[in-house]
Parts: sequence; C-alpha cells; structure tokens
Amino acid sequence: MTQMTPPPPVCNQQMDDKRLSGILAFLQSAEQLKDTIRSGSTREGRPESTAEHSWRLALLVLLLEKELAGIDFPRLLKLCLIHDLGEAISGDIPAPDQQPGDDRQERERRDFQTLCASLPKDLAEHLIALWDEYAEATSVEARFAKAFDKLETIFQHLLMPPPGASFYEFNLTYGRDRTDYHPLTRQIRERADTETLEMIRSLEGAPSRS
Repeated sequence: MTQMTPPPPVCNQQMDDKRLSGILAFLQSAEQLKDTIRSGSTREGRPESTAEHSWRLALLVLLLEKELAGIDFPRLLKLCLIHDLGEAISGDIPAPDQQPGDDRQERERRDFQTLCASLPKDLAEHLIALWDEYAEATSVEARFAKAFDKLETIFQHLLMPPPGASFYEFNLTYGRDRTDYHPLTRQIRERADTETLEMIRSLEGAPSRS
C-alpha cells in the first residue's frame, strides 16, 4: 500500500476560531455576487452574473500565465477576483450608462468596505488595498487586470444571442484605452475586434432582437 506523504507542518495547524468566523462570514456575504446581474448574457441567453464574469476573467489570466512572466502573477489573480466585489451590495451599472461624476467608484468602495467589515483587520486592509490598487490602476498588475476585464466582457458579448448590430458597434470603442496598454492585450483586442466586425457584418440588414 502506498503511503501518503504527510502535509508540511503549517498544514497541521488550526486557525484562530474568531478569525475563521470572520472569514466565513465574508465568504457568505460575497456569495451575493452570484445574484448580481450584468447587462450581458450567456450563450444560452441567461443573464450573466458578475461572479461569472470575475471567474472567467481569472481563468483568462490563468491561461496567459506563461505570456505574463515577469509580473506578480498571484497579485494579478487577486485583483481579478476582487475587482467587482463591491457590486455584491448595490449592483452593476452597464458601461453605456456610466457617467462622469456619477460617484460609482466611491459607492463601490464603500460597499466593498461594508463587505469586508467581518474580516480580520489584516485581511480587510489587504483586500481594500488591492481594490484601491485596481481602481486607480497604480501598478502593472492592475493595468493588466483592467485590460483583461474589458477583453473578457467583449468576448462574452460575442457569445450571447445577438441583440443587433448597433450593440456591437459600442464594443469597437469600449475600453480601448485599457486594452491598448501592452502588445499582448493589443493582440487579443485585435482578435476581438475582428470577430466583432464579422458579427456586425452578419447582422446588418437583419431585424433587431431588442
């Protein structure tokens, strides 16, 4: 019978019970992101949740790990996972409806702070610092996260039942300032734009579903 290798000593330690309670309370509250609906849908036409967007964003980044050598990859994944968590409380505002001075970022930060209230102080401070880093794009990792966030959204739009050509025309300019950040993100954006233009051509003259 093959003997299993014992875990390293750190894995044999239990954590402080109060700390565990705070983490689990945060986890349960963050589950609300599964019910936070975005403006897009899945390929079957079911409304997409923000949690699903964040998961696929993290998956996209994971698949590009080799091409992203030289950056803090675990940090990039953390940014992708937490970047929209504030929406768990007051929801998502579709990009076309966002306006300068609409207090959206400040509101999301307050909501994220509320969500983090149950966490141990060190974890709450860490996650809020990551959220601020993403929001202000103050690091290479945050700028990549913002670029991939836009790209995942565009590729999801290409999967959903098409509402009409005008919908996809918005995608051709959406997030351009973010996706132009790096040769890799520009390369992926070029692929997204090509597929978007093909979608528009296929829909021109067809009746709108909206």
